[in-house]
Amino acid sequence: MTKDSISKFDAADYLDSEEAMAAYLNAAMEEDDPDILLAAIADIAKAVGMSKLAKDAGLGRESLYKALKPGAQPRYETIHKVIGALGMTLQAKPRTISMQ
Repeated sequence: MTKDSISKFDAADYLDSEEAMAAYLNAAMEEDDPDILLAAIADIAKAVGMSKLAKDAGLGRESLYKALKPGAQPRYETIHKVIGALGMTLQAKPRTISMQ
């Protein structure tokens, strides 16, 4: 098998329903890494269409790309707009460990 015969994995290819997108986003939020969350949102944005999502969120396409790149520190307002444009909400749930 040659390097050219192996295709690169792209999560966006598998995010074909709202349920799949929500599950993917929830899994990313369980990690303690903001870059993983941004990468998950970027994968979902790619699956939906970056230009469409930017328009629906009221953002410029370039601004959306910048906000979702690794190491970016987007404002909460930006993430809130993007998540809302995806038809989703962020929710809190209790941790399994006690907060004593």
